[in-house]
Amino acid sequence: MEPLAAQLRPKDLDSFVGQEHLVGPNKPLRVAIEKGHRFSFILWGPPGCGKTTLAKIYAKSIKGDLHELSAVSAGKDDIRKIVETSSIFPKVLFLDEIHRFNKAQQDFLLPYVESGELTFIGATTENPSFEVISPLLSRCRVFVLEQHGSENMAKIIKTAGYKIDKESVNWLVSMANGDARQALTVLESAKQLYGKINLPNLQNALQSKFIRYDKKGEEHYNIISAYIKSLRASQPDAALYYLARMIDAGEDPKFIARRMVVFASEDVGNSQPTALVVANEVFRAVEIIGLPEAQINLAHGTVYLANANKDRSSYEAYFKALDDVKKYGNLPIPLKIRNAPTKLMKDLNYGKGYEQYTKEDLLPDKLRNKKYFKGK
Repeated sequence: MEPLAAQLRPKDLDSFVGQEHLVGPNKPLRVAIEKGHRFSFILWGPPGCGKTTLAKIYAKSIKGDLHELSAVSAGKDDIRKIVETSSIFPKVLFLDEIHRFNKAQQDFLLPYVESGELTFIGATTENPSFEVISPLLSRCRVFVLEQHGSENMAKIIKTAGYKIDKESVNWLVSMANGDARQALTVLESAKQLYGKINLPNLQNALQSKFIRYDKKGEEHYNIISAYIKSLRASQPDAALYYLARMIDAGEDPKFIARRMVVFASEDVGNSQPTALVVANEVFRAVEIIGLPEAQINLAHGTVYLANANKDRSSYEAYFKALDDVKKYGNLPIPLKIRNAPTKLMKDLNYGKGYEQYTKEDLLPDKLRNKKYFKGK
């Protein structure tokens, strides 16, 4: 039997809840669906906001032969099979988690999208500007979906048809944080486990084995926090354990690699400048290779960063400077270091007296002799 979220999936825009900026009257995606306009596009938004549902509604509107793949498990052969499949209807490829496709896989997909042999719909929770190669991105429209608000979440929960009190609805709305699929999953689990929907049963159901690891939920943040703090404490064993937890739970490896790049500057900093080079190369390897092999690169980088000397002085100095920017606003820049591209500016002494290797303090007058970076 299909999960409740799948059973309740709207079949048309009339029953679709939310994303009014895209599917409201005369809005772009509604117009495209109503007119059956064929084009490739990417849906970018948080989990459980309706990306898959809109893809299905669109495919139906153009009488498309819909093929659904997840970039987590799919590869070039899966795309090739779809292309080679005989069909009198337009072939529509819905690729969930497009950000998990590496560059080579996206390059393979590109000519089929470019030729129109496939009408492509990508779905992603990550910024496609960073995750989708430029040639593919340029051939797709990008629609940005918003997290469901409380009112829409309550509407979706009530479509389940279960008897549920206001307190339970409010708790589900708060717990799911805009993710309609998660709310319905917890609701279904409580019904299956206890028969009756109330707040204690919902809270117990949330802890049950039926609820999957949620990459946007509390455990996601707990584990990445534990991972970073293990790196900071120079404990490679703990860091590797939390890395393994994240990979095994299905965390996006590029999310982990990004945090490593940030850590290399924030916590290792000038004490070992090569850490940023290593972290960037780990990110690049993850991007090119993908899982499962990329977990080796992540492990390599994790041990390197954990064992590296730590120095937060650059990080702390920057935010001290930022505090003064916010406190004092746009303080006048000393005349001698201002740009002087015109005669008028030169006449006003812009750039006058500038010495390339001066030891004179170049901060604005109000901050003269202020020290942000102290180093070690």
